[in-house]
Amino acid sequence: MSNATCDIGLIGLAVMGQNLVLNMNDHGFKVAVFNRTVSKVDEFIAHEAKGTEVVGAHSVEELAGLLKRPRRVMLMVKAGDTVDQMIDHILPYLEKGDIVIDGGNSHYPDSNRRTKDLAAKGILFIGTGVSGGEEGARFGPSIMPGGNPEAWPHVKDIFQAIAAKVEDGTPCCDWVGENGAGHYVKMVHNGIEYGDMQLICEAYQMLKDGLNSSAEELADIFAEWNKGELDSFLIEITAQIFAKKDEDGEPMVDKILDTAGQKGTGKWTGISALDLGMPVTLIGEAVFARCLSALKDERVAASKILKAPVKAVITDKAKFIEDVRRALYCSKMISYAQGYMLLREAGKEQGWNLNMGGIALMWRGGCIIRSRFLAKIKDAYDKNPKLNNLLMDDFFAGVLNNYQDAWRRAVVHAIELGVPTPAFSTALAFFDGYRTDRLPANLLQAQRDFFGAHTYERLDKPRGQFFHTNWTGRGGRVSSGTYNA
Repeated sequence: MSNATCDIGLIGLAVMGQNLVLNMNDHGFKVAVFNRTVSKVDEFIAHEAKGTEVVGAHSVEELAGLLKRPRRVMLMVKAGDTVDQMIDHILPYLEKGDIVIDGGNSHYPDSNRRTKDLAAKGILFIGTGVSGGEEGARFGPSIMPGGNPEAWPHVKDIFQAIAAKVEDGTPCCDWVGENGAGHYVKMVHNGIEYGDMQLICEAYQMLKDGLNSSAEELADIFAEWNKGELDSFLIEITAQIFAKKDEDGEPMVDKILDTAGQKGTGKWTGISALDLGMPVTLIGEAVFARCLSALKDERVAASKILKAPVKAVITDKAKFIEDVRRALYCSKMISYAQGYMLLREAGKEQGWNLNMGGIALMWRGGCIIRSRFLAKIKDAYDKNPKLNNLLMDDFFAGVLNNYQDAWRRAVVHAIELGVPTPAFSTALAFFDGYRTDRLPANLLQAQRDFFGAHTYERLDKPRGQFFHTNWTGRGGRVSSGTYNA
């Protein structure tokens, strides 16, 4: 028993795993590590972890023997079956009250299931989102833990020590909620990240096509934007990307093929939004924009047949840049409001008690979408924890009301330039839909009732009473029941 000196065990020594181990070591925690390809353990101990307290294990059994009770085992392995296989592999060496942590990008239904299945065996499960890439993992990520609440006190000290901190020292890590709540919040974080990146790309193309801006000019514009309201990690790195030169002195960004990849978390967010009936349009458009970019050969062929408009000439350069900046800021607000609508609805459906302001705080540092703007979301929920929609908060409503003219001008310019702005445009369409007290869905309901007898409610009658009209004089009086199109 004497060798049980380690505070936590970590399985999976890819980049994120290695960096989290070194981060934990820096904060005074003794970590035992294991990897399925065992040679990787020895390499890690000999190189990256040289001179640290990290202990290598050559089997899961050995790893379990190195851990203080209750044992804490963190998995940093590929999401999906691998996680279940690894849990099955370590279970025989665990006992009641031990804690298993999945720190990968798992799909939240898997974390719901694992929390329940392991609880039945007396094991406490945590499914946690970890964001911030390699750098974040090493020096302070954003950590979003959910799962079995009984497990939280046992990992809280480690997680909050290694997490990023905001200005006042508050860690970007707190308990998110039960079961798969942590992984759900991480999924929505990644969806919002898709949206932010797409919005920045649309701003880039508008400036490039509208003003023929060079990479150097773009670097200056984005660096300037990063000093104000748009101050964020993604704007900051975008400025750096534009400034980077290839070996021949040409801008690196201009050498990169324009087809984007994806790992699936943005898609999961879109699917969840459809399942819950929440109009998370911007993240959906961001996913589809990546899909469209992947059709490179078709686009090249189409560019020879489908004509662009005659380019509009932009006379006031400074005003155009400011319009694009404001459009970017407004669209970003819409995306976050939609993301929070989704979190609210998922929390209701799953019975999670999500801390909305706390989630914004967790995203303030360490993660990819970290920005000054997230403090405003935290403020909004501090002021009104029951806030139905961010757009109803004074700050958000004030900015959107003040900036909407610029936002509209930017989208009109994009249309005139023939620059595709799916994210800017859908954000504006959502804004206009959300602030409209009477939408044309009355006609839609009439159509549904006409062809399918789906019934409708009336303005002059109480909600919940349904009516059917015999539109042609030929139909019957029977209306449709269960069908929901």
